[in-house]
Amino acid sequence: MDLGSTLQYLISGLTVGSTYGLTALGFTIIFNATRVINFAQGEFVMLGGMLAVYFAGAFNIGLIPAILLAVACTTLVGVCMERVAIRPVQGAHVVNIIIITIGVSIFIRGVAMIFLGKDTFVLPPFSGTQAIYFLGATIIPQSIWILLITMLVLLGLRAFFNNTIFGKAMLACSFEQKAAHLVGISVDRMVMLSFAISALVGSIGGVILTPITMTSYDVGIMLGLKGFAACILGGLGNPFGAAAGGLIIGVLEALGAGFISSAFKDAFAFIILLVILFVKPSGIFGRADIERV
Repeated sequence: MDLGSTLQYLISGLTVGSTYGLTALGFTIIFNATRVINFAQGEFVMLGGMLAVYFAGAFNIGLIPAILLAVACTTLVGVCMERVAIRPVQGAHVVNIIIITIGVSIFIRGVAMIFLGKDTFVLPPFSGTQAIYFLGATIIPQSIWILLITMLVLLGLRAFFNNTIFGKAMLACSFEQKAAHLVGISVDRMVMLSFAISALVGSIGGVILTPITMTSYDVGIMLGLKGFAACILGGLGNPFGAAAGGLIIGVLEALGAGFISSAFKDAFAFIILLVILFVKPSGIFGRADIERV
């Protein structure tokens, strides 16, 4: 075990873990607004990457316009999901709504397979492939882009929730929907906004990761599950915990694959999840809820 190898695994883990963190943020945003786990979140990540590849190739409009169009279309999918699949069943049991999100996930995956194909696709890197060498480790420019964009998304969300009227309204709904409704906040509108932001964040995660890991119609399944694991690890409902949980899972996954066996790479996230659920069910940064009866 040398410093260069360890640093290389750490960089790889932070790179992939950033996408896990963004996926976990999507879970957290919707959960805070609706108390529902959206298992279609992984499909938002998949759509971001797949649509960017499609728009760049089909319309020949350049990388940046293709990315912006893909993010916009995925955000619209999130809004449509809330209006068509979630809003009509408001008041139903949470488990029923979660099952609906699973059905939406399967539907989106099927549509992507039919219209975008079963092949594996890749986006070109944002700024070339010239590697940077640091203490024996190799850093590709796309990894820096991923970490930088993830940080900007986190800062942007923090500013949105702390400094805008819509962000504060969403926070109010996350604490108590009935009280928020009584003071004039449109809960339905905030729920729709939560799905839009969740799809936006997920699609950004898919776009920035695709130049490294490539994408296909079925990548959303594993990304969604690992994002959910990160959400539970950090503490369900805690945005900071969700992002930190994604980074932790990414790093531990990379270290495990490098020093133990890459055959168990996808299992590490769920092993970590099981350990946390046994030791601290509320997550690392979460607090156990106390319900007065």
